[in-house]
Parts: sequence; structure tokens; C-alpha cells
Amino acid sequence: MLIFTEQELKQYVDINSEAVELVEAAFTKLANNEAVMPPIMRVDLEEHNGEVDVKTAYLKGKEMFAIKISSGFFNNFQLGLPTGNGMMILINTQTGVPEAVLLDNGYLTDVRTAAAGAVAAAYLSKNTIETAGVIGAGSQARYQLRALSLVRNFSKVLIYSRSAERSQKFAEEMTAELGREVIAVQSAEFVVRNSEIVISTTPSKEPIIKADWLHPGLHITAMGSDAEQKQELEPEVLAKADILVCDTKAQCARLGELHHALATGVLTEVSRVLELGELTSFKTSGRVNDEQITVCDLTGTGVQDTAIALFAYQEMIKRNKGLNIENKILQNK
Repeated sequence: MLIFTEQELKQYVDINSEAVELVEAAFTKLANNEAVMPPIMRVDLEEHNGEVDVKTAYLKGKEMFAIKISSGFFNNFQLGLPTGNGMMILINTQTGVPEAVLLDNGYLTDVRTAAAGAVAAAYLSKNTIETAGVIGAGSQARYQLRALSLVRNFSKVLIYSRSAERSQKFAEEMTAELGREVIAVQSAEFVVRNSEIVISTTPSKEPIIKADWLHPGLHITAMGSDAEQKQELEPEVLAKADILVCDTKAQCARLGELHHALATGVLTEVSRVLELGELTSFKTSGRVNDEQITVCDLTGTGVQDTAIALFAYQEMIKRNKGLNIENKILQNK
């Protein structure tokens, strides 16, 4: 068994075009019934504002699949700790033998989530974007902007979070990194009304984005809602969308923004809701004109986790990285 550390993974694995393409291909496999993906298992720790999820999927034809254990503890920033942690285990698909442990502490989840955001933007946002908007100033907001820059050109970013201090720090650091103007603003409403694409990246339990703020040509990627109690969008936002897309309908109906739209009756079981894999497999079209309002509800899927874990594994193997447990045991003997 090989063990890879977070430090090694961060050195050699990053959000890039290949990572986006592999996550896109994983959604296509899911749409083509070439993946086996069970429901998410989750443990909630409400008294500590935390959760632990277990996600997995087998992509047919692959030699290994990933089982991911990930946590989100949303008060951690007060302790100077990252919100997300966890690890991935790669299992041999022929023997069931664990082949590798990726001690990424949530890093690969950040990468694969950003890659899914890039896929959504590629199919659903306008080709020409002047201003991108981000709600939330955590690590995922940074990765989403990096991923967006792989599929769309934009010259300006508006950022809003509840903490003005964090927003300003985000704006300064991302301006330097991206070489684009990133501006901290005072409200989510200003972000939505003045952006052509908005990415929401918060663990909010109350709607942040209102339907009245939407305008022709807007695309929203909402990736913060991955548990029943979380919600970033008013249900009417989904009803107002000309195209509504989920990473998977069943999962979003249980955990995502779709869950709230169905619960309030704003949408019903017969409402038109697409899956991202239907777009990547070209079974249906995404955006077809610059006037459409589009929304993508991302809850995070096991196919993404297996795709990014296999990508990371190959990147590390190419460089002969990782601790080989068997070799160490033999050496000790």
C-alpha cells in the first residue's frame, strides 16, 4: 500500500485542465450508466457545527475506486484550522485490496469541487463574461475562481462574505494571484445584480440569493448546500431559471437546493431538471443564448472523488512519490 501526504499532493496535484476534463468524463460515465454510486452516508455533529461524509463510486473500466471520508467543521476558522479535512482510500476493483491512502485533509475535495464548478460554467454560463461574482471567502471560493479561469475569461470579480475583513483579505490575495481586479463589496445583492456568473460557496442555512435579483444572462453555481439544513438560494431562484441542472437529481432532491424547492412546492417531481452528465454526454444542450438564466445545484458526488483520486494517484506514481508500507516492513525485517 502507498501512502501520500497532503504536502506531496499539494506539490504535484492542482486544479488544471486535465483535472476538469477527468471530472467531466466522470459525469458522462454516470449519465451513461457506466458508474456505480451509492447514496452518501453522513454523520452530523450539530453541537460542534460539523459533519462527516462518506462518498464513493466505481467508474466501470477503472482498476481502482475511491472511498472518501470528509469532514466540514464550520467553526474551525475561529481556531485557525481549515474547515475541511479527510482522506481517500483507493480500492482495487478486482480484489478489493486497498492500494493507496491519500491523506489530503480535504485538499482533493477542494480540487474536484472546483473542477465540477468549471464544468458547470463551461456548459451553462455565457461565453463572454466581464464580471464574475463569488459569495463566501473560504478556500473553496478561491479554488472556484481558479477553476473558472480555465474555462472562461473575465476581467473583474466581486466578492462578498459576512466578514468584511475576510472579504478584503480575499480580494487582495486573489487580485495578486489572478492578475484580475477582485473587489470586496457590501452585499450579496450587489454581487448578483452586477455579475454574469455567481458562485456561492457557503454553509449557509438560510437563503442568501433572492429571486428578485436575477437578470437575463446570469448563471449561478450553488455548491454550498450538501445537507438537508443548508440553503443558499431562495426556492424561487430555481423556478425562475430557464435551465436548472443538478450534479445528480436524486442527491440534490435529498440534500441540495432542489430539496428546498420541492419541499416548498415551488417545483414538483415533474419539473424539468437536468443532470450535469446529460450536458457533458451531449444528450441535451446547456445554454443556447445569452438571455437565459441558468442554475447549477452541486452537492458533490462520488464519481468526482474517484476521478480526482485516480488522477492524483497517477500524478504521484509518475514521480515515484509516496510511502510504500510493504517495503518499509521488509526493510525492518
